[in-house]
Amino acid sequence: MKRKHILYRDVADKIKEDILSGKYPIGSFLPTETELEATFNVSKITVRKAIELLAADEYVEKRSGRGTTVLSNRPYNRLSKGTTFSQLLERTGKEYTKKNLEFTRVALAPEHPAYRLMGKEVMRLKRLYYFDHQPFIYYEYHLPIQLKGSSIDELEEKSLYRLLDEHRMVIDRFEDTFVGITLSTEQQKFMITPEVSALKRIRCSYDMQGEVVEYTEGIYNTALHPYMIEFEA
Repeated sequence: MKRKHILYRDVADKIKEDILSGKYPIGSFLPTETELEATFNVSKITVRKAIELLAADEYVEKRSGRGTTVLSNRPYNRLSKGTTFSQLLERTGKEYTKKNLEFTRVALAPEHPAYRLMGKEVMRLKRLYYFDHQPFIYYEYHLPIQLKGSSIDELEEKSLYRLLDEHRMVIDRFEDTFVGITLSTEQQKFMITPEVSALKRIRCSYDMQGEVVEYTEGIYNTALHPYMIEFEA
């Protein structure tokens, strides 16, 4: 008889432990749904919900007909005890989508903040998020030049952090800084907003050697929705 008291979160936590311990290395496949059902003595629905939870935290990626691949074994994914901004937006029931605008190799000016952190040449990704069909967040990611062989099409199929993992750039920690800014006329037109004030987030991500592997600036039109995160007590 199946043990009803085991919930999908319990199954997800056990699989996560196995990922972090190295039982399932990055790039490997998890056991099939049928095998996981037998291992945990639970239903297929419970297994699928557990995998969905791990995928939301970017530990794994599930593709139809190919199985479930391990993406990360880094502890920072354990921030799953907090509800991310994206997850809170999805709870509103309004559409929240992204559009990759450009992924190109650029030469930074010496006065650019990313110049001293990453050097002169970087790959820059421009991305726009829409909330309720309106421009909401504009990001400029500055990434290592080693990604120059990648394409914007790849970023339509996989997450940015998976792409970094595939190039052996595993993020160990990140730092976020938030400041209030005044939008320029050009920024107002681009974001299609009459708002003058916005929130700017600056993120620096570091690998295990302390090297910067991401410098990102994001502009949030918080008039559409305030920036917030939620943590469990």
